[in-house]
Amino acid sequence: MLDLLQKLCEQNGVSGREDAVRDLIISEITGHCEYSVDPLGNIIAFKKGKNRPSKRVMVDAHMDEVGLIITAVTEEGFLKFRTVGGINTEILLFRRVTVNGLSGVIGGKPIHLLDDADRKKLPKAESLYIDIGAASKEEALALVSPGDTAVLDGAFTAIGDKIRSKALDDRIGCAILIRLLQQEAAYDFHAVFSVQEEIGLRGAKAAAFTVAPDAAVVLEATTAADLAGVEPENRVCRLGAGPAVSFMDKATVYDRAFYEAALAGGIPCQPKMAVAGGNNAGAVHLTRGGIRTLAISVPCRYIHSPSCVCSINDIENAQKLARFMLERIASGALS
Repeated sequence: MLDLLQKLCEQNGVSGREDAVRDLIISEITGHCEYSVDPLGNIIAFKKGKNRPSKRVMVDAHMDEVGLIITAVTEEGFLKFRTVGGINTEILLFRRVTVNGLSGVIGGKPIHLLDDADRKKLPKAESLYIDIGAASKEEALALVSPGDTAVLDGAFTAIGDKIRSKALDDRIGCAILIRLLQQEAAYDFHAVFSVQEEIGLRGAKAAAFTVAPDAAVVLEATTAADLAGVEPENRVCRLGAGPAVSFMDKATVYDRAFYEAALAGGIPCQPKMAVAGGNNAGAVHLTRGGIRTLAISVPCRYIHSPSCVCSINDIENAQKLARFMLERIASGALS
């Protein structure tokens, strides 16, 4: 699993530019299922199982990651940008980035040129730029164009029983879903590797309309705040306690029977102790006449940064829980 996850994280796939991730996933699932790619770029797969399901189930994981999109090039050869997805400004300044295979650094006004008031506050993202070493606008435009995307560099590294990397949100979900497709299935199911989750849950909405499932399981990463100085009741979920199962977030109130079954299944997991954020379930559960949904999320510290940190045990238990719930729902055991 870790080798597969590393390969996925090392691909760059900002929302709307998921091509490299999609190509890798296709190479991994070919021969294990039927699949097609829809006009938005979603991979929609069908896995034949040993039994026909009582309920048509869709399992979703999104391919895209947060990043930057180039909007203009200055006369001096610097690249202006906007964020794609939710990235806090404090993680941008002086970070290394990759754009079109080129290495760059995010720059801003030097601290010794800031007045006292500006030194006490974060710079606005609009004031920052990417420096790729170009000496002029013409030189930069020969390498980069407006509309090109950039990612924050973050190497995949093992740290004891944890891993650190960019894009663990949601290449973890993609890795789990690939493994479900590669293994023998108890019941037929549909798998969706969706695009553009980070900018508004767009790909999954279209894919769910196409699949028309009775139920959906969304595989995600979610914020863990088990950090120094954070009160226990505000930690949302913690690394090492298993995947987080949501009862509600800002986009979805989750199916109660699915939520309770996941927590009672005997696989290490934890409730997500916050009504915050959202994921593809927010779009999926409102598709057609309504779709019962469950979210299984791997706790992730420093999410949407180049240094996301997750527990290997949590990832393994998320895969077990996803298989367990897929079989429980597809069998019709959950009314």
